[in-house]
Amino acid sequence: MRIALGLMLLCVGVSVRATAGSDVLEGRALTFPGDYGSHAEFRTEWWYLTGWLKTEGESLGFQITFFRTRPTVDVDNLSSFTPRQLLIAHCALSDPQRGRLWQDQRIRRAGLGLAEAMSGDTHVWIDDWSLEHKSATYIAKILAEDFALNLSIRTTQQPLLNGRAGYSQKGPSPLSASYYYSIPHLQVIGNITRDGKSDAVHGEAWLDHEWSSQYLDGSAIGWEWVGINLNDGGALMAFRIRNPKGESHWTGGTLRDAHGTTQVFQPHDVEFQAKRTWVSPRTGIKYPVQWHIRAGSREFDLKPLLDDQENDTRLSTGAVYWEGAVSASEAGKDSGRGYLELTGYGEPLRLR
Repeated sequence: MRIALGLMLLCVGVSVRATAGSDVLEGRALTFPGDYGSHAEFRTEWWYLTGWLKTEGESLGFQITFFRTRPTVDVDNLSSFTPRQLLIAHCALSDPQRGRLWQDQRIRRAGLGLAEAMSGDTHVWIDDWSLEHKSATYIAKILAEDFALNLSIRTTQQPLLNGRAGYSQKGPSPLSASYYYSIPHLQVIGNITRDGKSDAVHGEAWLDHEWSSQYLDGSAIGWEWVGINLNDGGALMAFRIRNPKGESHWTGGTLRDAHGTTQVFQPHDVEFQAKRTWVSPRTGIKYPVQWHIRAGSREFDLKPLLDDQENDTRLSTGAVYWEGAVSASEAGKDSGRGYLELTGYGEPLRLR
């Protein structure tokens, strides 16, 4: 599960007379490559690419995210200017040697060849930002304001179907759910540019693709999410949705072990325990950036690549959240690398 930020406040002045999208129902089989592509009948959708990169002397984190949202529109409004689909993108580089997070964002209405999310396979773009799947490789191209990413991302494993065969429940109601799969252990090569200087990079990444029409219920204010590429070839996804008291409202996750066996966690199987906080000097928001997580019988400690990985996306979505590279250890031993996401810590997250 990932943050569908752009879907909470896009004031596009459209009517609420039409339906908002299709329901997520258990029993629908995910099929590929079709489900790599866009599902325009659903309200919200996102492709989240995160990972660790190495230059000759650095370790970096990166995030590339494309969101698609279907606004609720008046069925009688035939104007070509009515936004039938909206596209949003975020990108970031976690740079511990410089002690900073490079970040940028874009938002466009779909159409005119300027922004689109295609069905049938992954191909989503906003202007000269794009993510496209061809055969067994994703190509990501991002030309941000003062940095750029040009990455080739090769799949090495089959999609990991989260929840019950890709039906991922997010609360007590079965309608609070998404269709959701991950692709762990993606192999990355390419180059990045910072302030006009280019560096060759290689590394490992994780892709999430999720779509829904009713993601959270009224008792949820935010969440923690983590995706970890384990050193032994396994993969862990775990999440906790919080209520207004900061307590667990719903939890879940999926573990694929080194032998390819998949375990789906029930709410009682997953626990998140915060170990250390960091306060943003810009927003004053306090984030728990270090965690102890139990997933079934296994326990992991997460530490951030750097504390300041706060994403300010108020120009595109109105939200501020923490999304950053973390390392994982198990029983005191290095066990993997991944990404952690923290939402709803400044203000309650509202998806509508």
